Amino acid sequence: MRIHCKTVVIAICFGFVLLWYFWGGKQDRNSSPSSINIDHNVGVKLVRKSPTVFLVGVDETPKRPKKSKVTNGGAKLNAKSKHKRAEEVMHLAVVACGNRLEEALTLVKSAVLFSLKKIKFHIFAEDRLTPRFKEKLSGWPGFVTAKFQYDLYPITFPVQNNKEWKKLFKPCAAQRLFLPGILKDVDSLLYVNTDVVFLRPADDIWDLLKSFNGTQLAAMASEHDIPKLSWYSGFARHPFYGFSGLNSGVFLMNLTRIRRTLFKNSLIAGGLSWENLLYLLYQKYKIYIPWGDQDLLNIIFHYNPECVFALPCQWNYRSDHCAYGSNCQGAEEEGVCILHGHRRVYHNNKEPALRVVYETIRDFPFEDKTLQSLFYLMQTKLLYTVNTQCGRLHQLFLKQMEKTTRKVF
Repeated sequence: MRIHCKTVVIAICFGFVLLWYFWGGKQDRNSSPSSINIDHNVGVKLVRKSPTVFLVGVDETPKRPKKSKVTNGGAKLNAKSKHKRAEEVMHLAVVACGNRLEEALTLVKSAVLFSLKKIKFHIFAEDRLTPRFKEKLSGWPGFVTAKFQYDLYPITFPVQNNKEWKKLFKPCAAQRLFLPGILKDVDSLLYVNTDVVFLRPADDIWDLLKSFNGTQLAAMASEHDIPKLSWYSGFARHPFYGFSGLNSGVFLMNLTRIRRTLFKNSLIAGGLSWENLLYLLYQKYKIYIPWGDQDLLNIIFHYNPECVFALPCQWNYRSDHCAYGSNCQGAEEEGVCILHGHRRVYHNNKEPALRVVYETIRDFPFEDKTLQSLFYLMQTKLLYTVNTQCGRLHQLFLKQMEKTTRKVF
């Protein structure tokens, strides 16, 4: 009897245990889906709130931010990332005087449209042009102005021969000679004339700084790829670089090296700093330098050829390269990278193809936002110039544009 009672009690207890187990498991299974749904809904809301920003010339694929670990070295990592971002900013300088406002703005526009990295423009302008630059640039859309910064500077020449420097060749053109001393906090700089437009990202010419060897501190293209057609080989009455001389319309500089170098010359055996050499050379050659600042650069680099990195002609393409046949092999292979409209070809009818390139970029509406539209518009307009000297080579002006458009989009 006692054994029978014990058996009944054990069975009842075991039944309670089973009942509790199955009832509790059911509750847990019912609660799991709701928690999963809640987390999923939260995730969906976060994704929908994250904006996607599109900029002209910028990779449009949104990237997920990486989670950063909190460590004792966090400050060092942060400093390194800031330094890396600082290196990615390109520095471009332009000098605008007289009626060059429109050209300078078109230059800036072309650089911003095609370039991938951020650009810092150093704009040197006459006092009367400064407020007009501010007005025009501030009127550009936010997605465009987000891609660049700019500083405005007054025209500044040394006290000695101030008026003569300002009038040397063209108004304010000699300003480029004094940029190493003015922009003391800038390590490297790309100077371009106002009559220049980019047809390829400035990033690519900026990267050429990495190709400089230990002595090179400046990159310029030859005045002409065929020496006998160069003005310097036939008419110069002063020393010049190489067989054809240099054209300074596109001038890539390592300013730090320029400031530190003592340049060889025919005046003093021990070498002279950049600014001291400029003054003495001007005094000696001022009646022999019709091209002004460009002639002075040729004299300097005649005595210091090891300082020059030879810039391929497609990076300073001028009407001379197409008006008398195709005289730039680099452009035939790669296309025109930078178009230099010297001799006012953007404003006369001597070379309609070059004028079309300039005017298409000048008039292109930012609202369109796509390089494809600019490419097709320019292609259509260039077809009307195929019977002209440079127009026969109109595909050279489109090669890099097409390549950049494909790369970006």
